[in-house]
Amino acid sequence: MKLVETSIVWGVFAATCNLVLATPTPAPRPLVIWHGLGDSAHSKGMVDFIEAIQEKHPGLFVHSVFIDENEDDDRKAGFFGNLDVQLPLVYEQLNAIPELANGFDAIGFSQAGQFFRAYVQLYNSPPMHNLITFGSQHMGVSELPACGTYDLLCHLFHRYARGRVYTDWAQANLVPAQYFRDPAKLAMYYEKNHWLPTINNELPDKRNETFAKRFTSLENLVLVVFSNDTTVVPKESGWFGSFAPSEEDAKDDPPPIVHMRDQPLYKEDWIGLRALDERGGVVQVVCEGRHMHISRECWEPLVEKYVGGLVSPGVMPPGLVIQE
Repeated sequence: MKLVETSIVWGVFAATCNLVLATPTPAPRPLVIWHGLGDSAHSKGMVDFIEAIQEKHPGLFVHSVFIDENEDDDRKAGFFGNLDVQLPLVYEQLNAIPELANGFDAIGFSQAGQFFRAYVQLYNSPPMHNLITFGSQHMGVSELPACGTYDLLCHLFHRYARGRVYTDWAQANLVPAQYFRDPAKLAMYYEKNHWLPTINNELPDKRNETFAKRFTSLENLVLVVFSNDTTVVPKESGWFGSFAPSEEDAKDDPPPIVHMRDQPLYKEDWIGLRALDERGGVVQVVCEGRHMHISRECWEPLVEKYVGGLVSPGVMPPGLVIQE
């Protein structure tokens, strides 16, 4: 009798040990970051930022998105390229990384913020959970970005783009032209701009209902604008704000701002922004300073809250994979 009892006890003990050993150890959810215009995936600034985040979340896997592995060519690709070509490359890049298979959080700097949003709407596989965008242009820009005195790439971009942002060549080859939204030339913007009107579902005859389904699978969308941003015009684009439609000879300079909750995109919920907001998933933040001058006081609380949440490896939270 005692032999039987002892066997049972050892059997239960062994089963318990196997269960403990088989239980995956929770780890920080991976992070993907994407640099802004004029930067590259592995610049000193990006590497320093990754290391600072990993100090806050030890063991965090971080991938920095690149269009080209060569640093100079990667920086050039932020100015020159076609987003309809670049976004599929990023989709393939993220799908080739095993650590991202069960999902990730993301941080998009400047123009990369709307690029990450486009990734969610177009693919979202592997799925994104939380997205933080710093100084992004979700409703486009109405002025070309200013150039530093010695920024030759930026000056070259201006040479090609000035007065020609809506030409077929510019729309196929100049990245910022593909989210240029002139409030005095909206008809031309809708006709000629092949990228932002599509991503924002602004074209009634081409609206994609899947965009909203994928977009609302986000847990949180954190929209950061900079208080003294003069690079992004208007800076409220980072909060889905835009200049009101105007005439070319309008006296208002600049036109008034149409804020996020007054946008037709929001009111009619073309991309799922209103649904996400009403669920409490849209967070608007102001960081003091100029465009992309990100203080630790600005980024650290956001990274602590929206990055590095512990998850069990191999576990896919429900509701994040959208079936066609």
